[in-house]
Amino acid sequence: MTEQERIDLLNRAKHFFREEIVENHINKSCEKAARLSEYNVNPFLFKYLANFMKGNDDPRSIAEALVYPRLLGSSITTSFGMRIQTLISQLFEGFGSTTQGIDIEFFDALDGRKKYCQLKSGPNTINHDDVETIFGHFQGIINLARTNNNLNVGLNDLVVGIVYGEPSELSSHYQRINSRYPVFVGQDFWHRITGKEGFYYDLISAIGEVAIEVDGTNRLEETIRRLTEEIRLNFR
Repeated sequence: MTEQERIDLLNRAKHFFREEIVENHINKSCEKAARLSEYNVNPFLFKYLANFMKGNDDPRSIAEALVYPRLLGSSITTSFGMRIQTLISQLFEGFGSTTQGIDIEFFDALDGRKKYCQLKSGPNTINHDDVETIFGHFQGIINLARTNNNLNVGLNDLVVGIVYGEPSELSSHYQRINSRYPVFVGQDFWHRITGKEGFYYDLISAIGEVAIEVDGTNRLEETIRRLTEEIRLNFR
């Protein structure tokens, strides 16, 4: 990878984060978080959580106890996870796959082999059923390769690529996959698809530059205010 190619990739990553993550978070996610109907409110816990966080259970405290975990945790994490394939497609042309059950295909910069890859966002993002689904997809490719002499696929060419994280953070489900098929996580994943060992950290820094452009305090305050009014009307 040339220096210009590295810069171009990082600029495309910034654009992706601004348009796909920040825009969705500030507008769609905040709009949903302002509506009480978007929450599965546990009547046994919502007042406790408000008191735990704020020392009282007035409507605004309840609203904050609902909004903060949603907007600062689950919603943006889910949004990022749903868009990782978009991220890769915007960064790299020709990585898309027409193979059933495979998200991207790429040539590994370390061993030169073509990899058939399922994309995942983080090291704790699958469950037991997901493991069986991945095994099924990979077995299907193995079966296809046995009947197609033009398809040269080894077990190490069927991989799971995890966009962020460290190998030590892999859940037991990913560890189970890794016992049969390679799991590339974080730095290793980005090294293999770009050929640049430190690209993962370059990418984190680039996204960080976009992050400091964003000040969502007014939008967050508006979201809490609207939800507070709805709680006040429904929990008198």
